[in-house]
Amino acid sequence: MKKIVVALGGNALGNNPLEQLEKVKHAAKAIVDMVKEGHEVIIAHGNGPQVGMINSAFAESHLVDNSNPEMPFPESGAMSQGYIGYHLQNAIQKQLKEQDINKNVATIITQVEVDESDPAFNNPTKPIGSFVNLETAKVLEKEKKYIMVEDANRGYRRVVPSPKPKNIVELNIIKTLVEANHLVITVGGGGIPVIPDGNGYKGIAAVIDKDFASAKLADLLNADMLVILTAVDKVKLNFGQENEKDLDELSIKQMDQYIKNNEFHAGSMLPKVEACKSFVNGNKNRIALIASLEKAKEALLGKSGTKIIGG
Repeated sequence: MKKIVVALGGNALGNNPLEQLEKVKHAAKAIVDMVKEGHEVIIAHGNGPQVGMINSAFAESHLVDNSNPEMPFPESGAMSQGYIGYHLQNAIQKQLKEQDINKNVATIITQVEVDESDPAFNNPTKPIGSFVNLETAKVLEKEKKYIMVEDANRGYRRVVPSPKPKNIVELNIIKTLVEANHLVITVGGGGIPVIPDGNGYKGIAAVIDKDFASAKLADLLNADMLVILTAVDKVKLNFGQENEKDLDELSIKQMDQYIKNNEFHAGSMLPKVEACKSFVNGNKNRIALIASLEKAKEALLGKSGTKIIGG
């Protein structure tokens, strides 16, 4: 049995609530397959389209009637954790019952501590929300003062600061639930970014990358594996080109060289491989996998995906 932190990418959630209801069924199947094999599974997920949608909806409402509040990013993140968790909980619980597995599943609205002096606040890079064309991007930059950048040749998206996670505020609660044999959904969307404030914490306008938050969670839980499920079967060199090449296994040394050669896009694969690197961190007992949601089971058996090793 292995303790596995599974990070679900945006392809597992869709771009709107109705689409998400259908998508999470596939994610739930992949997760319960792991549970059925006897593994201890902790679930994390992205929220880029969802938090962007929530934030934009409140912004539009404010434009129509300025007595309606605009929603700060921490609160938007908390809302996304709640509704994504609700969909995942129901889909996973249904799969558990169909497989006759006696487990409960719960979502933790999770705060993740960041450093207020993190240089990311001076250099927003984290894409959120939907892809738009160049014309729409220019309008958003002018009217809403958004910072818009081209993302992985798929269009333009808004970017916000993306500080690195320092600690998980609800870690002891997560540990208690995991030790009690429950399935836990946590650090949704990378967690709600917070900084210490007296005896508590206060939210800060940023989005923590869910892959880095998942890696931090896996490290703090001393997990055996970090599994990042995304839209592609393997990490690739020369992605999308005629000479595209699959990578079955990556050492830290190889990964550093590929990163140095700019082989991975900042808005897609780069944070995933860097998060995997931060988790294995030279530890021979830890393994990270990057694989597609559809082939998660095969990846655990070594038949798909890219394995990142710490040795």
